[in-house]
Amino acid sequence: MNNQKCSTLFLKLRGRRRIIRCIYVVGFMDLFGVSMILPLLSHHVKALGASPTVAGIVGSTYGILQLFSSTVVGSWSDVVGRRYSLLTSLLLSALGYGLLGMSTSIALFVLARMPVGLFKHSLSICRALLSDLVSESERPLVMGHFNAASSVGFILGPVVGGYLTEHEGGFYTSSFTCAAIFLINAGLVWMLPWSETLAERSETNCSNNTSESCHNNYCSKSVHNGSHVNSHRPVSTAETEPGSPGKHHLRWREVSLLQPAWKQLSSVGSKIHMVASSDMWDLFLVRLLMAIAIMLYYSNFSLAMEERFSLKPKTTGYLISYSSTLGALAGFLVGPVTQLYRNDMPALLLHSTVLTCLLIFLYAAAPSVWQVLLTSTFFAISTTIGRTCITDLELQRGGVQASGTLIGAGQSVTAVGRVLAPLLSGLAQEFSPCGPPSLGVVLAMAAVGLLLIRIPKWGRRGVTKAAKF
Repeated sequence: MNNQKCSTLFLKLRGRRRIIRCIYVVGFMDLFGVSMILPLLSHHVKALGASPTVAGIVGSTYGILQLFSSTVVGSWSDVVGRRYSLLTSLLLSALGYGLLGMSTSIALFVLARMPVGLFKHSLSICRALLSDLVSESERPLVMGHFNAASSVGFILGPVVGGYLTEHEGGFYTSSFTCAAIFLINAGLVWMLPWSETLAERSETNCSNNTSESCHNNYCSKSVHNGSHVNSHRPVSTAETEPGSPGKHHLRWREVSLLQPAWKQLSSVGSKIHMVASSDMWDLFLVRLLMAIAIMLYYSNFSLAMEERFSLKPKTTGYLISYSSTLGALAGFLVGPVTQLYRNDMPALLLHSTVLTCLLIFLYAAAPSVWQVLLTSTFFAISTTIGRTCITDLELQRGGVQASGTLIGAGQSVTAVGRVLAPLLSGLAQEFSPCGPPSLGVVLAMAAVGLLLIRIPKWGRRGVTKAAKF
């Protein structure tokens, strides 16, 4: 009987693997479509007659909307489930890019950017869904592969977008193509084998060691209509590690997209409040400091290469492409590196942050292009690992019950960095072309100091007193 139960669970695990592979495709196509349009937006809004100031204000609309909507949409995905929230995000993003393809005035352009700015959180929801589907030990590996697939799409998209732009009406063709890609993604999400991931509660109670091991490895997370299992408290290390004392007593939560709007809003507000009042300020502050430091590294890269080494823009473009490609491939290194550290994510985050700080310093003080090339090589790897670590630690400490809220909150913090980095970069460039990366070194050192102080308080594997969802 127990063998039959475990066999059923392995079949469900196979269904989850199918979903994971499909989510990789969704991530690739998502950024492939977005990167087709992204480099063309500023040219198009100027072609519509906007002044540089108006173009800047219009361009900031998307970032501002993302800043305030990331956490809300992420929390909403916790309430109504991943499937419906992901479909809503993809369909409304398709609507936005479709309207962009019909934008013949600045007003229509702004209108088209609104649904995208408010609901283009498909990647965050995909990450939350992946965290629901895999165990804690598998999460860095799966997240790394997802980030790699998405990054490859981001690298290839501008090539296709640039080709389409060379033809008459190229921007509009690119916009409609992007909208079509999001519609295809929505269809793919709709056809995913969600039912194969459903596990009955009775199957989570195994009576002997074999079935208990099977349960610990494969039953700890389930998806019902894209909505994960919920318990009264966050999952801690003791609850997720095989062989740890105590048993899982997970309670199913039936949620529906059709429940009253006020009830959805109440649940969303409750989850956001729990994250805001939790003892996770240190992780979010580290995320903010490192986000600004990394953005400062890239903020005036082309200009600094020209002023410091008389490098032509074409050569600088090759260098940036090289670094971006390495960053995409580095996603496949996350799993092996995590295993090397035996899933000690706080230590890995600390070491990657120290390495990133050192590499920014070496770039700022580089006497030759070859040293810049060397630092760019390792910088792409260290930042990729660091981003995966910080996300994984947020999920460890906050609990899987609000993974959408936590990932959305992290994206909001990063959006704050996107607002502050250009301002700080402009001020630092008043002193020297090396001013922005030098300021980045200071911020990265502050992040290292904060980690050195706070990591001992987190306890084993970074699990501390988390928000009580």
